[in-house]
Amino acid sequence: MTNLELVFPEIFLSLSIMFLLILGVFKKESSKLIQNISLIALLITAVITFNETLSNEEILLFNNSVIIDYLSSLMKIITLLAAFLVLVISSSYLRIFKIFKIEYPILILSSVLGMMVMISSNDLIVFYMGLELQSLALYVLATFNRDQLKSSEAGLKYFVLSALSSGLLLYGCSLIYGFTGSTNFNIIANQLNSNEYALTFGIVFILVGLAFKILAVPFLNLIDQWQMILIFLSIASMLFGAIAAIGQTNLKRLIAYSSIGHIGYALAGLAVGTNDGIQSSIIYITIYILMNLGLFSCLLMMKRNNEYYEDIEDLSGLSKNHPMLSLSLLIILFSLAGIPPLAGFFAKFYIFKSVIEQSMYFLAIVGLLSTVIAAFYYLRIIKIIYFDKEKEKYDTDHSLWLKFSLTASTLLILMYFIFPSQLIEVVSRINII
Repeated sequence: MTNLELVFPEIFLSLSIMFLLILGVFKKESSKLIQNISLIALLITAVITFNETLSNEEILLFNNSVIIDYLSSLMKIITLLAAFLVLVISSSYLRIFKIFKIEYPILILSSVLGMMVMISSNDLIVFYMGLELQSLALYVLATFNRDQLKSSEAGLKYFVLSALSSGLLLYGCSLIYGFTGSTNFNIIANQLNSNEYALTFGIVFILVGLAFKILAVPFLNLIDQWQMILIFLSIASMLFGAIAAIGQTNLKRLIAYSSIGHIGYALAGLAVGTNDGIQSSIIYITIYILMNLGLFSCLLMMKRNNEYYEDIEDLSGLSKNHPMLSLSLLIILFSLAGIPPLAGFFAKFYIFKSVIEQSMYFLAIVGLLSTVIAAFYYLRIIKIIYFDKEKEKYDTDHSLWLKFSLTASTLLILMYFIFPSQLIEVVSRINII
């Protein structure tokens, strides 16, 4: 097989997972060692991806079922770096709850491997394999803290919804295969015009199934045929995410609902059906990952006597006792609300610019309306932080990596307006349509 080196990142990560699993089983008290090796494995995989695949033009492998190009390589690197930061900032949390076990980093690596398979897939079967590998690992991660009721509830809900979405997705795949005789994305795209109405049923089932889980990069070459469905999903996600988050009193639930709205903005860029729209969506997702890492770093610092606090009222008067943490939260929340000149403003600006250039004014109006609604609950949190009565002081003995994650993400969000061209230049090489 020629060009086999292009899948070295996935091969290396797979071998790392198997090695770590065997090492963890046979070596007792190896949680810290497994964690460190996992971090090294993620960095090495990112380096291999950068060296072996980032500079390549589009290359198809394994009977055209896997695609390696600049877009897939870039998204893999972003995924790997995000996973690295997730591992390092969550270690203290795991130790406090006594769930710092070998399985946690291995499950993270397994989920990342599934994401990488999805990103490079050019076939419905390969895509589904990656999707389920990612999802199965996340089921277990959601229920990892078995002694906590919320963890078990989250895992069960995720499992039930994912089982439903998998059924819908597979039914859609079977319909498309029945009408086209192939599961390859390129062949399906070529036959969409001749079998437009027949394939619509399968496409709807696939997109509804994906709407429960993720938005997947591999389907980008079919965007122009799915435009109306993407517009509907974008509008529904933006409005539902903005409205549903208003009544939340728990920070994690608020973030979960608001993330639905943020995915709606990313969908709006994809629904445009142009290279500029796709590039703006990738910029949005990248900046959103950065904002989320910063926000969860703040949440992990809300700890007192080995107990974490996650309700909005627990932020009351935070600025009096923790001015720097409050400042970081202020910057991150303003960015999520799209306040200039922070990174979140530019992320939304690129999306709306792409939408308006294609005269999709209704979509732009809905997006702006959702932004205004979402700004309410972000600003409400800031009001509670700075103007409400302070509560007991939180602990300050945080890990170096947690402090680094919060500081780096906050500075990048704050200083993005100085060098916005750097990220634009990175994604400008992406040409799908």
